[in-house]
Amino acid sequence: MGQEVGQEKVSAIMPKRAKELSALTVARLKNEGRHAVGGVPGLHLRIAGDSRAWILRIKIGARRRDIGLGPYPEVSLAEAREDARVHRKKVRDGKDPLDEKRQIRASLREERARAITFKECAKAYIEAHKAGWRNEKHVKQWGASLETYAYPKIGALPVGAIDTGSVLDVLRPIWAHKTETASRLRGRVENILDWAKVSGYRDGENPARWRGHLDKLLPARSKVQKVEHHAALPYAEIGHFMAELRDREGTSARALEFAILTAARSSEVRGATWAEIDLVNRIWIIPADRMKAGKEHRVPLSPAAVALLKAASRIEGVDYVFPAARGGMLSDMALTSVLKRMGRAGLTQHGFRSTFRDWAGETTAYPREVIEHALAHQLKDKAEAAYQRGDLLAKRSRLMTDWARFCTIVQNASSNVVAIKRKRGGNLAST
Repeated sequence: MGQEVGQEKVSAIMPKRAKELSALTVARLKNEGRHAVGGVPGLHLRIAGDSRAWILRIKIGARRRDIGLGPYPEVSLAEAREDARVHRKKVRDGKDPLDEKRQIRASLREERARAITFKECAKAYIEAHKAGWRNEKHVKQWGASLETYAYPKIGALPVGAIDTGSVLDVLRPIWAHKTETASRLRGRVENILDWAKVSGYRDGENPARWRGHLDKLLPARSKVQKVEHHAALPYAEIGHFMAELRDREGTSARALEFAILTAARSSEVRGATWAEIDLVNRIWIIPADRMKAGKEHRVPLSPAAVALLKAASRIEGVDYVFPAARGGMLSDMALTSVLKRMGRAGLTQHGFRSTFRDWAGETTAYPREVIEHALAHQLKDKAEAAYQRGDLLAKRSRLMTDWARFCTIVQNASSNVVAIKRKRGGNLAST
């Protein structure tokens, strides 16, 4: 028997009326399969192994559907019959109980999703992306900046509730005096909120985006950030400094000397292993995961750099070229400490890269791209970088040899130059 509701004909199955079972009889049912329990047409108890559940078989439009009413005995016989009557009435009224259930479940999922906090999203984002980041230090930097500046303000907020005001609460206190940190933090918050949107945890525009949004509310970095250059030694003084450095004993002093000769970064030198060094071909190959740009870098070794390495003491079972006293990697303060002991506290190891850059740019005819490759810099001109596919190793080898030679020249006050040669054991002495 059918009933027309609006434009749709909705009818409930009118099965043969089943005998109405008592609660005791239902409790004694053992055989697997469907058992009609009566009281409401189409109501069954389905038994499958140890599982027992209420099922209402009903016809909605042209389709026969099964609607689950819950497990037995958690849902009693009386409750199942009452739910079945409610569903059958909905069908008579032209409604689909299954659609309603799906909508309720979707609403609950959405509610739960909206309750996820920014901190939970941040941790999920870091976990999902950390495998693609350069190293563990990068992962720690992400976590540390969020822990220090973002979590105290917005960490416990539902990620869907974070707006422009929330982001500004995080950035404004540090934007003027910690501009670089604040800028990186803004980018991290933006990435996390983008991830949350794609994951279905929030809607709308990203309140941490810069262009066309926060750039209207915060001053540009260039307006507030004080550019702090690494203290660099004038290249005319490098010969005198290197002579003084070579008179010093210790692994840290040799690491600093090697860093200057190769124009490498502190982390690259401190993490150098003998497996990366090819003394026969005079080359040092730094793997991509140890490079700032995430790309393998080949460093040509000058005769002076090779001599330094050959004179270095190798410790059995330790692969670091310049190991710490206990065999691990030198700390990030090791080379700075050498400078302090030399009474050069105003200098930084990184500043010697600037010394090299100034010398190469002002006193040699080497092309700019050769010098930039020697420093493992990414070319800013993308078109130039696209055409410059090689690493100019042969030209860089001559450049680094010329640099090492220049580092042996001591200029005196009258601008006369005095060459110095290496003593036995790897040191250099004036002649």
